[in-house]
Amino acid sequence: MGERKPGDRERAITSVAKTSITDSGEKQHTLLGADELILNMGPQHPSTHGVLRVKLKLDGERVIGSECMIGYLHRGVEKIAEHRTYQQFAPYVDRMDYVAAVSNGLGYCEAIEKLLLVEAPVRARVIRTILTELQRIASHLLWLGTHALDIGALTPLFYCFREREEILKIFEKYCGARLTTHAFRIGGLQYEAYDTLEKDVERFCKNFESRIVEYEDLLTQNRIWLGRTKGVGILTSAEAIAFGATGPVLRASGVKWDIRKAMPYAAYDQYKFEIPVGTAGDTYDRYLVRMEEMRQSRLICLQAIENIPSGPILAKVGKVLKPPPGEVYHSIEAPKGELGYYVVSDGTVQPYRVRIRPPSFVNLQSFDRMVRGHLVADVVAIIGTLDIVLGEVDR
Repeated sequence: MGERKPGDRERAITSVAKTSITDSGEKQHTLLGADELILNMGPQHPSTHGVLRVKLKLDGERVIGSECMIGYLHRGVEKIAEHRTYQQFAPYVDRMDYVAAVSNGLGYCEAIEKLLLVEAPVRARVIRTILTELQRIASHLLWLGTHALDIGALTPLFYCFREREEILKIFEKYCGARLTTHAFRIGGLQYEAYDTLEKDVERFCKNFESRIVEYEDLLTQNRIWLGRTKGVGILTSAEAIAFGATGPVLRASGVKWDIRKAMPYAAYDQYKFEIPVGTAGDTYDRYLVRMEEMRQSRLICLQAIENIPSGPILAKVGKVLKPPPGEVYHSIEAPKGELGYYVVSDGTVQPYRVRIRPPSFVNLQSFDRMVRGHLVADVVAIIGTLDIVLGEVDR
């Protein structure tokens, strides 16, 4: 074998990335003259993060094309919404991104509040912000632990679940649920904050800073981690925008866009925080962006608990909701990106149409571009770096 020259891998990736999996009109150059190999990864595969089936077209171990097969977890959530009242449908959204249920509920409740032309009380908005940022940290912790496990690092999984458990305890004290946490109601909150909420959040946030340092000590300069993530799954800023990517995937490509800043909701306009962005748009940058996002979420929570205003927690909304005829689109910055709800009202107790824009579904579009030219082992890292949850991809 000849000596590998610098840039060989990058040129190979660029060359393959320009071809299409459907370009079968002419025979492509293949390894040792053999035909391309079609390999199914998933849906019964632990590294596809659920029930994703990826059809890979390989030249040896190098990926020259891919196709994502989805729908194995389809439950018809949007159609269910049209046969439930506005309140009855609220718990269903918790089951989409089931590791970020609080964020799902916030987006839906605020969308219906826009339709009703009501606003949640200030106290409710602040508590919503605290719980949603805790959920962002919990979601990123699950991502970090499983992503590291996919690549071969076992210890971060135990570390991340150690801190995630503390957040789930807070959720459980607040509303009795740990995973599909139905924390909010249309118009505000149903449950008042329990007596030690501020102390529990403060204690977690103060301990969490040193925990992030522990994760970074394990991974950030680890040569195996660097080898598996740097230069893998590059997505330029232009490509990220073209594919409609949002969240950490978009920001890691250098685009400074965050709905919490661009179109503030809940109580985000009251707090100071930064939007972390990357430069290379690779798997490593997406790791760095999410790590910094956890730090920023921690700072938001610390600011919020300093002054939780008194007052009501639920706006004056009727027991039977009949929004005036009209339509609304409302989006929030969920842990994985822009989560949007499009709701059409015909003046009855049930929505006429509900359409959900889940970030995992849209971000998955960029997978084929990111994976071309890489090895099969890199496919696992790229699926992990997208941080998809199939519950919201398939809905």
